[in-house]
Amino acid sequence: MGNLHEVKLSVEGMSCASCVGRVERALRAVPGVEEANVNLASETATVRFDTPADIGVLVEAVDEAGYPARRKTVMLSIEGMSCASCVGRVDKALAAVPGVLDVNVNLAAETATVTYLEGQVQISDLIKASNDLGYPAKVREAEDSQDMGERKAAEANKLLRLTVLAAILTAPVLTLEMGSYLFGFIADFKENVLGVQADRYIQFVLTTIVLFGPGLRFYAKGFPALFKGAPDMNSLVALGTAAAWIYSTIVTFVPSLLPAEAQNIYFEAAAVIVTLILLGRFLELRAKGRTGEAIRKLMGLQAKTARVERDGEVVEVPIEEIVVGDIIHVRPGEKIAVDGEVISGSSYVDESMITGEPIPVEKKEGEVVVGGTVNGTGILTFRATKVGADTMLAQIIKMVEQAQGAKLPIQALVDKITLVFVPVVMSVAALTVLVWFFFGPEPALTFSLVAGVSVLIIACPCAMGLATPTSIMVGTGRAAEMGVLFRKGDALQSLQEAKIVALDKTGTLTEGRPELTDLSVAEGMDEAEVLRLVASVEATSEHPIAEAIVRAAKARGLDLARAEDFDSITGFGVQAAVDGHKVLIGADRLMTREGIELGDLAEAGQALGRKGKTPLYAAIDGRAAAVIAVADPIKASTPQVIAALHGLGKKVAMITGDNRGTAEAIARELGIDHVVAEVLPEGKVEALHKLREGGDKLAFVGDGINDAPALAEADVGIAIGTGTDVAIESADVVLMSGDLRGVVNAFDISQKTMRNIRQNLFWAFGYNTILIPVAAGVLYPIWGILLSPMLAAFAMAMSSFFVLSNALRLRWVKPAVAETGETAEAGGVAELRPAPAE
Repeated sequence: MGNLHEVKLSVEGMSCASCVGRVERALRAVPGVEEANVNLASETATVRFDTPADIGVLVEAVDEAGYPARRKTVMLSIEGMSCASCVGRVDKALAAVPGVLDVNVNLAAETATVTYLEGQVQISDLIKASNDLGYPAKVREAEDSQDMGERKAAEANKLLRLTVLAAILTAPVLTLEMGSYLFGFIADFKENVLGVQADRYIQFVLTTIVLFGPGLRFYAKGFPALFKGAPDMNSLVALGTAAAWIYSTIVTFVPSLLPAEAQNIYFEAAAVIVTLILLGRFLELRAKGRTGEAIRKLMGLQAKTARVERDGEVVEVPIEEIVVGDIIHVRPGEKIAVDGEVISGSSYVDESMITGEPIPVEKKEGEVVVGGTVNGTGILTFRATKVGADTMLAQIIKMVEQAQGAKLPIQALVDKITLVFVPVVMSVAALTVLVWFFFGPEPALTFSLVAGVSVLIIACPCAMGLATPTSIMVGTGRAAEMGVLFRKGDALQSLQEAKIVALDKTGTLTEGRPELTDLSVAEGMDEAEVLRLVASVEATSEHPIAEAIVRAAKARGLDLARAEDFDSITGFGVQAAVDGHKVLIGADRLMTREGIELGDLAEAGQALGRKGKTPLYAAIDGRAAAVIAVADPIKASTPQVIAALHGLGKKVAMITGDNRGTAEAIARELGIDHVVAEVLPEGKVEALHKLREGGDKLAFVGDGINDAPALAEADVGIAIGTGTDVAIESADVVLMSGDLRGVVNAFDISQKTMRNIRQNLFWAFGYNTILIPVAAGVLYPIWGILLSPMLAAFAMAMSSFFVLSNALRLRWVKPAVAETGETAEAGGVAELRPAPAE
């Protein structure tokens, strides 16, 4: 048996000796565990184990026993990563720290998110693991997202200066070497004025300055990584250019070491390669800085100061000094500093930066205001309820950062390939040199050098490493600007895979409270007077239907009278006297019991029934006066949203507690594909199981506390942001506004982001798969084509730039459904007009 390992797990949820016993049994059942001792007082489990057990298996065992091991997560900023191979090495080094459970390294964001066992890992251990590899690390602070853009801009400016210097020094080298083949006067100048040897000396001096001046970064990083057995992209550039420079230097100073036919110099190739790759890095850095623009915009929404009541006076204080309970005064046009509740004043507030909704929202006493939004023309005073990291804006920033740092399932294959990519390329380059040297035409040494350098230079692990994270960063950032927050990054992939969209009816498809939807009066009756009398009777009741009728009357400005002799007739309806009139309200059976003829109103009531509404009849002084329908009205945007979901190829299902007849009438009206009716609140999870019987992935949209289990059960849970905190916590995607249009926008941005990722991966893998063999010379036997190392450098520099530029296109994605509920793209849903451009 090998050496025993010991680990101390911090365990949650233990409350008695029985819990201790269960945890110990769960740990001892793991193969390889020698001893497990649980301490209830310190809530820890000390485990001694050997293979095949490991920390991950032990954590899984206590989790499954119902006593999860405590975990912590930290985000580190990692410097110096330049390609996918760097990502793989940092990932591997951090994962090797004992106690680390999960690592996610993001090349585009230059971060590593590490989940580890509480008490087992010190953050300094993680920083040391990265530093020892040559990638300086530090704990990422909230301000780093904003600083990153400024840092990238500064780096890009520095790189631009180096690129310009390299280009100025390279121009004469390129002119002397390549110009002589194109222009006779340059060839004459070299031969008759300069002389061959002087030409070589000049090229040597200028190229050496380029390589060890602007190009020094490739050697300073590439060779140490190579000597550690962990070569990266810098190693490929360093090896390729150093090979060309050393070969050319030998030809220049000790040509006798080489046969006469192989005495060619390649200084221009080395100088041009460094210049072009510097140019590529500059373009890459500039584009990288733009990928995090959404986060910086969100952080820019935060107010810097606020006017707060202190000691009876209103003073301006930094936002960091505001505490819960502070009274804050907001003038017209000012930003609201933190989340709070209005205690006085009235104004319209622009919340578009949070919800994506452009129409300002009225705020008055008792209303909630959100930090980062902008006050309109009124004056507000509010009490701070959430400050600092607890504000909605801070939570949004945190969610977006977490989503941007996510690793999608599609990335798994990329990670496996990139880990071995550089060593494989170096092997291919070595094989290329050997094949050309032993089997190539004369001068074989020259051909082998050109082909080998081309293979090293053209290989681009950068494009593969950037393909997925850049698209995720830009896509989730743009989604946030549209009011769609991906709480879990993998939802970006799983959402576009969902074939069925299940929607809870109440509060999601509908407004969530009954309203008077229909009022048809008998001939000769005054509609306003009938409504006034009926509402006066219903004002004595707290039933939701009665409240809806009363709201409708008040909305029309009708003055209600006092009802007298009120009587509730069980199973039939109510009656009362109002202003001397006898008023009856109830089902058709009440009218039949009282001998009242309904006439044309009976047919109107039947029509309402066919629409899934329950008609109520009113009679005044023994005569049928009106038929009334109260229902939870469909949201104005619902029909267009369902049509748009169909246009995206999704099937739509409705889950409701209504009876089947009512539910199917609503489904027919809206064009819903599946109906699951008569579902009790606790039965929604079972309803999802039924919908998933065909094997299709399913997304569920809900907003209430009783939707939380269904949101967690669905393949993708989408919570309406105006819903409960419990629902939002259970969801994978959160829509910041209460509008269903966000559902379509979420699906659309998911599809477009995943399409963008696939395009990037196709380019990155296709580029390397096709061009590495071309660089090695596979076309030479057929067409006599051998790729120049300079063209290889240009192709390599442009490949990363292409991936980044393609990802940045996601910044311009328009909302799939415009504010009027119309589609924003031609070809989306045929019957909807295109929305105006933003």
